[in-house]
Amino acid sequence: MNITLGTVGIVQNTRTDPGDTDHWGDVISAILIDERFPEDCLQGLEEFSHVEVLYHFHQAQERPDYHARPPRGRSDLPAVGVFADRGPRRPNRIGATVCRVLSAERRQLTVRGLDAVDGTPVIDLKPVMRQFLPTGLRQPPWVEALMAEYFMPRR
Repeated sequence: MNITLGTVGIVQNTRTDPGDTDHWGDVISAILIDERFPEDCLQGLEEFSHVEVLYHFHQAQERPDYHARPPRGRSDLPAVGVFADRGPRRPNRIGATVCRVLSAERRQLTVRGLDAVDGTPVIDLKPVMRQFLPTGLRQPPWVEALMAEYFMPRR
């Protein structure tokens, strides 16, 4: 089945190279909401500490095949299937990141830690609610090595 999604906005920030894949923790992004939404569309979001941003990896190409492979091509990591990896070269190229809300005014949401480059189309926004967060989170040890520099500030 095919579905059609529209965008709700676009990312504006200083990151332009999708190949620059680490150090997203200090990145400030503005999400500019499309004018088809009223100016009060973000009202109440500033009361939340975090928002989940769903977006499209518009500059990534879909993988030519979906066989298991090491994340980021790193030979020191185990091969995993496409659904055990959060990389951009995936079916539908959809990204999802939980970001800190800095401000929400009219049709502009400002967040910290969004790992999307300037111009990225935003599909949806959802406030993060404690009741939807998992308890007892478990992940394999290799994730620590993969993510060691991902959200670290640049030095």
